[in-house]
Amino acid sequence: MSKIKPSKGAPYARILGVGGYRPTRVVPNEVILETIDSSDEWIRSRSGIETRHWAGPEETVAAMSVEASGKALADAGIDASRIGAVVVSTVSHFSQTPAIATEIADRLGTDKAAAFDISAGCAGFGYGLTLAKGMVVEGSAEYVLVIGVERLSDLTDLEDRATAFLFGDGAGAVVVGPSQEPAIGPTVWGSEGDKAETIKQTVSWDRFRIGDVSDLPLDSEGNVKFPAITQEGQAVFRWAVFEMAKVAQQALDAAGISPDDLDVFIPHQANVRIIDSMVKTLKLPEHVTVARDIRTTGNTSAASIPLAMERLLATGDARSGDTALVIGFGAGLVYAATVVTLP
Repeated sequence: MSKIKPSKGAPYARILGVGGYRPTRVVPNEVILETIDSSDEWIRSRSGIETRHWAGPEETVAAMSVEASGKALADAGIDASRIGAVVVSTVSHFSQTPAIATEIADRLGTDKAAAFDISAGCAGFGYGLTLAKGMVVEGSAEYVLVIGVERLSDLTDLEDRATAFLFGDGAGAVVVGPSQEPAIGPTVWGSEGDKAETIKQTVSWDRFRIGDVSDLPLDSEGNVKFPAITQEGQAVFRWAVFEMAKVAQQALDAAGISPDDLDVFIPHQANVRIIDSMVKTLKLPEHVTVARDIRTTGNTSAASIPLAMERLLATGDARSGDTALVIGFGAGLVYAATVVTLP
C-alpha cells in the first residue's frame, strides 16, 4: 500500500476572471496593401479581418502579459501573491531560456509561483487551461494564471500575400481557481504531426544563424528574410472546418450537453469563414453568441480565445455564468476544446 497522502485540491475548477491587452497601434488593411498585391475587399472576404493591432517597442511579450494579467486578477478579486502557478503560451518570445513566465510572475508580485512556458500554437490557451484545471483539482496550486500572448507581427512576412494580412499582437489572461461545481469540462485535445508542414516557421533558427542564402527566402533587396510563419491556406481551412467541428462536438459530448445548451461559442480567431463554417456544421442555434473578434484583432494565436472572451463580456454580448464552448487549433497540428462557465 502506498504511503503517499492523497492530494487535497478543490472538487472542481473554474475561470474566475479574464483580462486582455491590445496594443495601441491599430493597423488597417490599407497598410498591409503597401507590400502585397491584393485589395481590402479580398482580405475582408477571405478572412473577415478589417484591422489588427501591432505592438510597439515597449509592448513586449512580458509587458502585454502583465497588463492582461493585472486585469484578470482584478476581475477575479485575487491578489497576485495568491497565484501558485503562471502558465504562458506563446511562440513569439525569442529568448530560448529562461521562460518568460518567470519574469511575468516576478513583475506581478507572486510569491515565488511556479512558472513555465508552453508552445502549442493557437491551441495553447486550451492546453494551459487544462493544465491549470489539473493543478487546482490536484492541489498543487490554489489559483493559476493562464496567459496567451503573441507578438506575431515579429513573425510576419509582409511580402507573403497568403499570410501578411492575418496576424496581430496582444495578450489574454484568465485566473483559474477552486469551484464547488463543474465549470471547466473535460478537454478533447490531440495532435496530427503528419500535417506539421501545413503551418510552420519558414526557416529554423539554426539555419538562419548560419546565413547560407543558397536556399533561404530573400526579400526584395536580396537579404535573407527573418524567419516567419507560413501556411498552406487551403489545407488548413479544410482541416479546421471538417476535423475541428468533430472535435468541438466531442467536447460538447464529453461535457454532457448539446448545442441547445450553449450560450456562447468562442473558437480560435483564425478566419471568419472557418468560424462561420463551424457554426453551420455544429448546427448551433441562433441564440448562441459567436465570437468574431478577428474582425478588429486579427489572428493572435494563443491570445485569441481569452481576448475574444474578454471582449464578449465587456460588451455584454456574453454574461457571467454563460456556458461557452471554446476550441483552439493550429500549428502542429494541435487542438484543444472544452466547455466552460464564463467568469
